[in-house]
Amino acid sequence: MSIEINDQLPPFSVAATSNKTITNKDLENKYSVIYFYPKDSTPGCTTEGLDFTALHPEFSKLNTQIFGVSLDSMKRHDNFKAKQNFSFDLISDPDAELCNIFGVYQLKKNFGKEYMGIVRSTFLIDPSGRLVKEWRSVKVKEHAQLVLNTVKELQQA
Repeated sequence: MSIEINDQLPPFSVAATSNKTITNKDLENKYSVIYFYPKDSTPGCTTEGLDFTALHPEFSKLNTQIFGVSLDSMKRHDNFKAKQNFSFDLISDPDAELCNIFGVYQLKKNFGKEYMGIVRSTFLIDPSGRLVKEWRSVKVKEHAQLVLNTVKELQQA
């Protein structure tokens, strides 16, 4: 059972880069973009992170924070974030706690092999801690800009 549009986020607590622990309470009083990606240091995941970093100043002006999430270890996240100079924190979710809340940890197929993994997806949480928009099975190209445009539209409504 995963969260649906307009649902309040359930309680959670996960480790993030910068020696942080992120909980559902950290997502209150501002907009939050949580994007899930399959694996650190792969081409698509690197591009997606760089795209969000490039637009980070605009997200910040709109009182919006960004978090990237994968199953990778904190050590891998620290290296990935430092190497790519990401301007936001990465959440390590090795037990798929957050992935399961959002329903992104699913059976995938690649070259005929089936395995469990993260389906690239992005979620927008409003300042009251409710899910207001989701993008599933995301294509990286221009996705960060689409998310930014959505935040702008919501704040102008």
